[in-house]
Amino acid sequence: MPFSRSTSPAPVPSPAARRLIRLNNGFQLLFNLLWWMPVFYAYQRDAGLSDDQIFGIQSIYYIAFCLFEIPTGVVADRIGARNCLSAGAVVMTAANLTPVLSPSYTGFLVHFLAIAAGRSLTSGAASAYLYDGLRAEGAQAHYLRAEGTARALGLAAKVVCWPLVGPLMTLAPQAPYVLSAASAAGSLGCALALPRLTAPGGGRARPEGRARRDGSLLRDTRAALRALRASPRLALLMVQGVAVFTLSRICQVNLFQPVLLEHGVGEGAHGGVLAAMTIAEAVTSARPQWLGRRLSPVVWVSLLSVALAAALAGTAVGGPWAVVVLLCAFAAITGFVYPVQRKLVNDAIPAQAPRATLLSVESIVDRGVCALAAVAAGAYLAAGRLDALLWHSAAVTCVLMPVLLLALRRTRTRTGLRDKGDAVGAPAAPVEEPVPLPVDEGAAPRP
Repeated sequence: MPFSRSTSPAPVPSPAARRLIRLNNGFQLLFNLLWWMPVFYAYQRDAGLSDDQIFGIQSIYYIAFCLFEIPTGVVADRIGARNCLSAGAVVMTAANLTPVLSPSYTGFLVHFLAIAAGRSLTSGAASAYLYDGLRAEGAQAHYLRAEGTARALGLAAKVVCWPLVGPLMTLAPQAPYVLSAASAAGSLGCALALPRLTAPGGGRARPEGRARRDGSLLRDTRAALRALRASPRLALLMVQGVAVFTLSRICQVNLFQPVLLEHGVGEGAHGGVLAAMTIAEAVTSARPQWLGRRLSPVVWVSLLSVALAAALAGTAVGGPWAVVVLLCAFAAITGFVYPVQRKLVNDAIPAQAPRATLLSVESIVDRGVCALAAVAAGAYLAAGRLDALLWHSAAVTCVLMPVLLLALRRTRTRTGLRDKGDAVGAPAAPVEEPVPLPVDEGAAPRP
């Protein structure tokens, strides 16, 4: 049934749907709360690792993440997303304890390989479980807000916890890793408490708790690739999300400190700037409905991607305070666009397609492009051409986004979709486009 474009709020979710959302929030917060993130470089240096060894491990980590994505996504579709979340939490708990038990090159290598495996197990499964779970409860209208709120809570937790890492390490150097393991163990409790998915009619929606007996892992992978070939719109939406992921990752990981140092912002202030950026992203992640209904989600993602590129390019010409403001604006735009883009891709996946596998495919594309962009960024920085990198990134994004938007409009026209119409949960043959964001989409349940 098509969405109504009225301004009435979305129906209040059932108690089961509210419980699912709360447990998902808890899982996402605890699973991603890596206390050691601000200090892992110094911790490894103190353990005797050289810079070559530290950055070599990071390179292996990103390669491993890509290699793990497809098999873990297929596993999630076969054993059930809920079981895959539990497995990921177990692996993450063990991974965070490894540096405590073996503070050596081998220990840190095993640590990051296990982190890659644990995160791969949950990267597609978490979103797939939340989407299918809310649909099973008839609360799919709350997915966008639930996805954004979970991300916002995780970011807020980092703002609160990361400043405590320094004092804690003076008491016990291993504290960040022990606390990360405890957080991962807490996420395991949330995963185990998640309900098994049921279809709206009372049947089992997914084969939770047991593997499907028919087919094979290879068969599921082929099914995902067939779904991509049969749905050009889904493939284009995934490519559209690449710009968002690449720009945000390159800025927040690779270019954050070089940009600040280039404009005379000392290292002592970097923590405060990062906290301000995280708060900005957390606020907008929790309120994607602020974007309004006048434009479709596809258009919003395109416009926000261009805005990300413009904000990043603006740091090339601004002063220190202007750079800080632009970085916070960049983070806020990132918070808006992530849940909207995630909903677009989920809506475009055919009902019977292996959802977690397809989301893993998207993750591989994102990280593959990001890896290439990181190499290019390193070459620009080595040549002292930071400003050129920022401008070129903006130019590529501004050219790519209109092209993708036109291609998406053509696929919609060929499948006979109306400009603003949509049916949520219908079989994706043809795949349909979500309607513009309603004012109260995903509004929190009222007491």
